[in-house]
Amino acid sequence: MGGYHELEIVTLLALFEYSILGVMVGRARQTYGVEAPATTGNPDFERYFRVHENTLESLIVFIPAVWIFSLTVSYHFGVALGLLFVIARIIYASGYLRAAAKRAPGAIATAVINGILVLGSLIWIVIKAL
Repeated sequence: MGGYHELEIVTLLALFEYSILGVMVGRARQTYGVEAPATTGNPDFERYFRVHENTLESLIVFIPAVWIFSLTVSYHFGVALGLLFVIARIIYASGYLRAAAKRAPGAIATAVINGILVLGSLIWIVIKAL
């Protein structure tokens, strides 16, 4: 098996991170006494739940965008952006879990990274098609 595998690794890291957040939601349910299927009732639990859900929303954009960008625009820059995405989600989660108002830096970083991946890919593809 030769070749590059950084893109696969960064994708799996993002999915692993999401899975860890899911486990954290399960633990928070027990800690704060929020039984399934409820998703509200305790503000501390709700922050765990929102971190997990917001990460899913970001992954829907991130995964196809990082692959398209890496395979069309720049493999290494795409992988670097992928690693930054994983870090941005850690910053987002750690801030949000302390207080909802502290989520902004990670949320902004995530949006910028996803924006670069999507717009960069779109611009590159349109230019190549012309």
